Amino acid sequence: MGSSRFPRRYLIVFLMFICTSVCYIERVGFSIAYTTAADAAGVNQSSKGVILSTFYYGYACSQVPGGWAAQKIGGRRVLLLSFLLWSLTCAFVPLDPNRTIVLVIARLLVGVAQGFIFPSIHTVLAQWVPPHERSRSVSFTTSGMYLGAAMGMLMLPSLVKYRGPQSVFLAEAALGAMWSLLWFSYAADPPRSEHPKATASGFGETLLPLRGSSKLKAENGVHPTKTPTIPWKRIVTSLPVWAIVVNNFTFHYALYVLMNWLPTYFELGLQISLQEMGSSKMMPYLNMFLFSNIGGVIADHFVTRRILSITKTRKLLNTVGFIVASLALMALPYFRTPGGALFCSSVALGFLALGRAGFAVNHMDIAPRYAGIIMGVSNTAGTLAGIVGVDLTGRLLEAAKEAQLDLTSPESWTSVFFIPGLLCIFSSFVFLVLSTGERIFD
Repeated sequence: MGSSRFPRRYLIVFLMFICTSVCYIERVGFSIAYTTAADAAGVNQSSKGVILSTFYYGYACSQVPGGWAAQKIGGRRVLLLSFLLWSLTCAFVPLDPNRTIVLVIARLLVGVAQGFIFPSIHTVLAQWVPPHERSRSVSFTTSGMYLGAAMGMLMLPSLVKYRGPQSVFLAEAALGAMWSLLWFSYAADPPRSEHPKATASGFGETLLPLRGSSKLKAENGVHPTKTPTIPWKRIVTSLPVWAIVVNNFTFHYALYVLMNWLPTYFELGLQISLQEMGSSKMMPYLNMFLFSNIGGVIADHFVTRRILSITKTRKLLNTVGFIVASLALMALPYFRTPGGALFCSSVALGFLALGRAGFAVNHMDIAPRYAGIIMGVSNTAGTLAGIVGVDLTGRLLEAAKEAQLDLTSPESWTSVFFIPGLLCIFSSFVFLVLSTGERIFD
């Protein structure tokens, strides 16, 4: 795939790394910009939670359709269309906390558009990346999320301070437009001629949407291929798929709660502004970037050197990641300094990212042809976690205020961080019992 010096698949993976970075700059950017504007307008915590969670309703609705569209017309095309839609929405929507309906519609549109992205990414990766490179390719691609979040936390508060909240939307739209141009110019489908063992290995053109008639293929001496029917019943009833779904839910519950409410925790819980924290506020997401790639390298090393089977490798990294993260999450509200809170959140998010070398790569282990579909199903669960977690956190904090608890006290935040901590323990057990690294879907 490409030249021997720089295979084309590396360029595809790098472009998708930039893709996930830009997506998470947008998500963190909205949280920062909206929180600033909403606080200035006197919006309460519960109402903020509703607006912040609206994105995830649209995101949940498009996960499975995104996997289906990528399967039918190709992940490369779906990615481009999705990016253009959310970029245009950011460019033209005003950020006014008092115009609730406009904000709700805009966040739903952005959610729907971005919901197509990750199923498409997994479809493209399944087409381009051979099995022995999948862990580090998926880890590197998805680590862009965390680098994007770190960059957003570092740069966007200053942009809001000097240019206003609306400037964040314009900057995000510009980034989306630039990535779309790069993807349109350089992305391509993998050519069959460079994949002589694609069918046996489970990647390559054999996983692309089929084009042309069977008659034409027969005339050219190629055996006609029947378009495979998506085995929905087997997918929905598969225990290994449910292991992925449960862990995706937990991962995103913890991630979205921290991504959307960590700025509020620092501002109200610890009484320190994001501007005062300087570059240290990016550490939790930078840690995710580092640990995600470390997990991918370790997993591929274990598999290629035959140190552990694929199944044991996935279970080991998933368990270590989620158990350590659970301990850090439950300790977080008892660290009453910015440094302590940054340490706990960095450990929690870093080891959650390490765990992605377990459950998040498992789609392509068990079903390379339907990786986008299963990613869509599991990411729907992850998105529901965002809806539940972000909204529930706002309600928990509002309830704490009604109970005359000060938001600077640990008691106001204990349930916020204990819930994802306990979910991590439960999910790691589910993955240990139900998951497999073997291919179970042809």
